[in-house]
Amino acid sequence: MSKTAKANGVSETLDQIISIDRIAQETIRVPILGVSPLIMHKFSEKAKRQMLDATQGRRTPKEPKDPRAEYESCLHHLGDGYGYPADAFKQATVGAARFYGKELTMTALNQFIFITGEVGDDGRQLVRIEGEPRMREDIVRVGRGGTDLRYRPEFYPWSARVDVTYFSNAITRETVLSAIDAGGLAIGVGDWRPERKGTFGTYRIDPEADIEVLT
Repeated sequence: MSKTAKANGVSETLDQIISIDRIAQETIRVPILGVSPLIMHKFSEKAKRQMLDATQGRRTPKEPKDPRAEYESCLHHLGDGYGYPADAFKQATVGAARFYGKELTMTALNQFIFITGEVGDDGRQLVRIEGEPRMREDIVRVGRGGTDLRYRPEFYPWSARVDVTYFSNAITRETVLSAIDAGGLAIGVGDWRPERKGTFGTYRIDPEADIEVLT
């Protein structure tokens, strides 16, 4: 049945009805393999407390350094194991757009791709990391010319399975996989990754494992 609308006092018949298709989605599980060590550095409750004290003009009492406690506070716990924030893997994937010129934009990747994980102890979505951490000791610069020791967990070897949902009517699976691979090698995740002028936290799609189609 046609509909009638009035524009400037003149009746017009509307014979066309807008009809659009639903956005097509696909979810795949992508196996990734660590190429270089992953260094975790979760923002600890102690660091948050020190920031709060600083904004309120309170001096934080200096405590004796506890390497084991500092190391433990940097881990992202995931029930019976460890994980790393899913949004870090998405940022690495989105950042890969810069290597493809005008053919692929960061805005498009940000809108078309979603990476999810399991809910960690702190409520964040984490990608489960397969591997055992070890404590590493590093000398870092602090303040104006000062130095200090930092203790962080390092995973190597490590691997993971990343669940990726994407709009399959807007971007191809091969494009998604290419972006994941490029982001893992050139952007990375964790401390001292290539994006931060380091060489750690790089990964690639595992050529020996299958990509699962979940939905």
